[in-house]
Amino acid sequence: MQFSGIRRLVVLTGGPGGGKTTLVEALAARGFRTVGEAGRAVIRAEEARGGTALPWGDRAAFAARMAERDEAAYRAALEGEGVVIFDRGLPDTLGYLSLCGLPEPQALLRAVRRCRYRSPVFLAPFWPAIFSGDAERRQDAAETAETAHVMRRTYEGLGYEVIDLPLAPVAERVRFLRQSLGV
Repeated sequence: MQFSGIRRLVVLTGGPGGGKTTLVEALAARGFRTVGEAGRAVIRAEEARGGTALPWGDRAAFAARMAERDEAAYRAALEGEGVVIFDRGLPDTLGYLSLCGLPEPQALLRAVRRCRYRSPVFLAPFWPAIFSGDAERRQDAAETAETAHVMRRTYEGLGYEVIDLPLAPVAERVRFLRQSLGV
């Protein structure tokens, strides 16, 4: 099936540790164009340069850097062809700001309205059986579950339908996503 415009731009969202990145990597291995999670890239870049735009540092600056990366990735994805799978989208930054109790910059709100993705968005729900933290993912289980809830609310508030990914092995999640997209 041939997709064009925003119908090609598919977002996977949810809380940390829900299997999004593993699914994105599996889809990339099957030939899909993918966009990695901005948050992890920002953390790595900030730590490499000794910066403070980190979720355990300057959270507003961290959000701004994520938004910059996500908007650039969105524009780049529009230039190519075929389905593009995003490990989080620009609205995830709005959800992050909400979780942190930080204000939503007007520039970000404009970008979120301008940079639309395919609906439905796919949410990796909190999955205790696979959840684990790491150096870049310092949230506990309660924060992770809350993040998934906030991301659902954020995307639905922007008019997106949200479909939960099954709590299933990655191969089954790949099949589910491909069937849902018709690819």
